[in-house]
Amino acid sequence: MFVASVTLVGLLTPLVRKIATALDVVDRPSESHKTHKEPIPYLGGVGIIIGVVLITYGAIAINGRDSAFALANTLLIPAILLGLIGLVDDVKKLAPLPRFIAQNAVALVIAGILIATNTLGSPSGNVFLDLLITILWIVGVTNSINFFDNVDGGASGTIAISSIFLFFLAFQGGQFFIAALAAVLGGATIGFLLWNRPPARIYMGDAGALFLGLLIATLLIRFDPNPIYLSASFAIPVLILAIPILDTSVAVISRIRRGISPFQGGQDHLSHRLMRAGLSKRQAVLSLWLMSLFFCLIAIAISNAPYSAERLITILSAALWLILFFLFLRTADSK
Repeated sequence: MFVASVTLVGLLTPLVRKIATALDVVDRPSESHKTHKEPIPYLGGVGIIIGVVLITYGAIAINGRDSAFALANTLLIPAILLGLIGLVDDVKKLAPLPRFIAQNAVALVIAGILIATNTLGSPSGNVFLDLLITILWIVGVTNSINFFDNVDGGASGTIAISSIFLFFLAFQGGQFFIAALAAVLGGATIGFLLWNRPPARIYMGDAGALFLGLLIATLLIRFDPNPIYLSASFAIPVLILAIPILDTSVAVISRIRRGISPFQGGQDHLSHRLMRAGLSKRQAVLSLWLMSLFFCLIAIAISNAPYSAERLITILSAALWLILFFLFLRTADSK
C-alpha cells in the first residue's frame, strides 16, 4: 500500500499540475508573506486525495472486508468533504469564518462517532471532556497543517515523517487498520513531495492541507498509545505533530501580541524565522524535518519506555518544546 500510494500520487501530481496551469489556478506571489518569485500551480491536494482514496478503497475491495470499509468511511468521507471546501477556497478564496465553521461542524460529527463507538484512543472517562478535547484536537491540528504549509516541502515532508512513525507505533500495538492508513498517507505525501520539495513545482493548497490535517488528526486520536499514564498517552500524538503545533503556536501568539488577526498571513512561521536567521530555504525545510523526526523518536521512546520512565520522558519533552517555543518567539517577527 505504501509503494502503491507513492507511485500513484507521484504520477498523478504532474497531471494535476498541468490541469491547474491550464485553468490558471496558481499561487501568485502578490502578497508580502509569499516567499516564491514565480506563480506556482495549486491543486496538488487533489492528487493526494485521489491517491489516498483509490489506494485505501482498492485495498479494502481486494481484501473483501466490510468492517474495514465502514471504518474507512468514518475517516475518509469527512476528510474528503473538508478537502472539497479547501478546493473551493483554492479557486475562489473563502473568508476564514466559513472554513472555521465547517471545520468545527466536521469535528463535532467525528467526535460524536468516536465517542459513540468507543474508538477514542485515550479517553479521559468523561464524555463531555472527551468531546471537547476531540473537537479542539481535530480543529487545532487541521489548522496547524494548513498554517504549516508555508514553505516548499514543509507540510508534505513533515506529514510523511509523522505518518511513517504512526505506522510503526500502530503496527507495534496491533492496530493494523490505523497502521495501514498511516502507510497510505505516508506514501501519498512522499509521492507528492517529489514535486513539492524545494524548489516546489506545485503546492497542495488548502484542499490538500485540510484533507491531510483532518486525516492525520483523526488517525492519531483513534490511535491507542497504550502507556500506563494518561499524560504519556496524550503526549504521544502531540509529539508526533510537535513541530506543526509549535509553528502555529509561535505564529498565532506573535500575531496576537502585535494586534493583528491570527488568520492573517505573515512571515512569522518557523520557516521564515529560520531563513531570517541565515538559513536557505532548503536548509530551513531540512531543519523542520529533522526537528519533526526528533520529536517522533521521543514518542517512540515513551511508547517503549518502562512505566517508571514514562512521566520523566514526557516532562522532559514538554520542557524541550517550551524552550523551542520561547526561542523561536524571541526571534524577529515579520515586518
